[in-house]
Amino acid sequence: MTGTRIAVAVDGPAGSGKSSVSRAAARELGFDYQDTGAAYRALAWLALNRGIDLDREADILTLLPDFDYDIGVDPNHYFVRVGGTPVTREIRDPAVSAVVSRVARIPAVREHLTGLFRSRIADGTRPGIITEGRDITTIVAPDAAVRVLLTASAAARTARRAAELDVSSTEAVGEQLSARDAQDLAVVDFMNAAEGVTTLDSTDLDFDETVAALVALIRAHPGSAALP
Repeated sequence: MTGTRIAVAVDGPAGSGKSSVSRAAARELGFDYQDTGAAYRALAWLALNRGIDLDREADILTLLPDFDYDIGVDPNHYFVRVGGTPVTREIRDPAVSAVVSRVARIPAVREHLTGLFRSRIADGTRPGIITEGRDITTIVAPDAAVRVLLTASAAARTARRAAELDVSSTEAVGEQLSARDAQDLAVVDFMNAAEGVTTLDSTDLDFDETVAALVALIRAHPGSAALP
């Protein structure tokens, strides 16, 4: 890590608002922002694009040596590219969402991408970086200056995701969130705060209040004294 750059790690279940809250907090603080889930989605997109058999772990691993992945860490200029091809929207396609857990559960994939995440945490000219995902506080950046588990009740997370998708029925959305969490919990525990991790429960907070709470946690760290 260069200089006094502050690393912030944020974990949480699906629909907890990790991405939007972390990005807004990074924008307010003048930090970089890293969405780690985008890397797993990008790899899943590449696997589908190349017709890789997702039931064959060895075939998926052949993608790693030349996985040319790039992401914009400026919270005001977010993008995702694979091999120079913009895939920011494509990686959110339902077809990718349906298979990303099958890619993310492979230990060698997680190890490879963790290396990418750590390099972006270490390199940068901004005073800090907020990295969010599933195993950031425990695996990717266990020594981060600030580690937070952002969570909310299942009902709140379902309602927020339904509003985001602009659907009237929340039942199917709730089932999708539960299924996604169940798949990912087989790989890493992102529902319970590890030792030294602060839990931020946003069940009774609106978006702006949640952002303010995260910013307050970051500003409370001694290393943030020099922040504007």
